[in-house]
This record gives sequence, C-alpha cells and structure tokens, in this order.
Amino acid sequence: MIKNLFDLTGRVALITGGNGGIGLGMAEGLASQGCEVAIWGTNTEKNARALEVLKAYGPRVSALQCDVSDEAAVKSCFKQTLATHGRVDGCFANAGVGGRADSFDQMTTAEWDRIMKVNLDGVFYTFRCAATHMRERAEAGDKFGRLIGTSSLAAVSGQAKGEHYAATKGGLITMAKALAVEYARYGVTAHTILPGWIETDMTEASFNWDRFVDNVMPRIPMRRWGQPEDFAGIAVYIMSNASNYHTAETYLIDGGYANF
Repeated sequence: MIKNLFDLTGRVALITGGNGGIGLGMAEGLASQGCEVAIWGTNTEKNARALEVLKAYGPRVSALQCDVSDEAAVKSCFKQTLATHGRVDGCFANAGVGGRADSFDQMTTAEWDRIMKVNLDGVFYTFRCAATHMRERAEAGDKFGRLIGTSSLAAVSGQAKGEHYAATKGGLITMAKALAVEYARYGVTAHTILPGWIETDMTEASFNWDRFVDNVMPRIPMRRWGQPEDFAGIAVYIMSNASNYHTAETYLIDGGYANF
C-alpha cells in the first residue's frame, strides 16, 4: 500500500547557495513537506533572511556562512551541519557564480580559475563530504541518499564568451551520472537540474536589458520567466521515496525554451 509518498518528515537536506533564488525555492518546497533544511551561503544577511522564511514552515532549519571554493570551509561546515541535524539525506550543490569574458581568446587564467573554483571544485568538495557520509550510513544499514547539482542550459548549448561557465555546468552533469552509477549500491541517487531563464540575482542585469527581453521572451512557450518556486516540486520529488528507482536524470526546467 502506497502512503505518504511525498512526506519528508525525518529527512534532512543541505542546500548550498540556499539563501536565495533557486536554492531558496527548493528549500521552501522541502521544508513545506516536513524536511529539515540546512542552507549554506557566503552572505550572512541573506542567510538570516532566508532562515526567517524557512522557520515559518516548522521543521528545524539552520544556516552557515560557507565559501564552497574553500575545501577546509566545506569540511568544517559539513561537520557543523551534522552536529546540528544528525544526518544529511540530500545534498543540493546549488552554489555557483557566473561570468562573461570579452572573448574566449582574451579570457584570463584568473577568470577561468574563478569560475572553476566555485562551480566545479566547490561541487566536488561538497559532494565528497556528502557521499562519504551517505556511504558510511548505508554500510551501517541506513541506505538512502540524494546528490543533486544545479547545472545550466549553458551545459548543452553554445554560450559565447562563457566557455568557462559552460564547461563547469557540463562537467557537473557527467559528474552526477558517474555518481549515480558508483553510489547506487548504497541507495544513493544523483541528478542535475538545468534551469532556463529564472528571475534571480544572477539574471537581474539581463532581465533589465530591453534588447535581451525582446529577443528571449518570445522563445519561451510559457511566456514568462521562471521563478524560484518553480523548483520546489522537483526538489520534493527527488528527496521523496517516489524517486527511489530514478537516478542519473537531467531535469530540464525552462518553460519549454530549449525545445522551441
């Protein structure tokens, strides 16, 4: 008998970059279904505001200042998260930064490294902590885990002057697929989410540019920008028992943009 398929009571999710945008949208969805949520972000004021939003849902929530490009900081924050919540059932590697060079052949090594350090190295540091914890728990008889990365349409389409960003987001997809294969034996699934044009701090400048809006909006079949809350449902599904046999997926959430 199937009961309470999407009830997340007793589960704990960690969301990097969870203090705003897509990360906070996913965090709210999870908290609304009874999941405890730990958010990491570099901005303490945004962390505090997000924490107040999440507290209204009821389950235990926490926030830590963490720069995921700092390996030692990630290890320390993961240890603190475990001390607060006791476990981590789902790890959403959502923190990321954008960047655009004047041209690829003029891109500096420093700019390349800046994007790589957060968007790819940071995911590695975070997933490594989570995967270790989930494997150890599984070996003790508690098989369950979710590893989810926030990728981008840039991973599967050409992004001129953003090759460094595209490379990190493409790498995230293949990393998740490899994790899905390696950790399935521990009851751990791995996925990536590919957002389309979503209203967040990262896209604010583009959305305030009339030429961009005039060219892009007509290509979105749903005729609106995505909102952070559009990612609440997919987060709940992934964290729930409903997705137990579903792994290595790349979830495209873009209002139909890529298919038009």
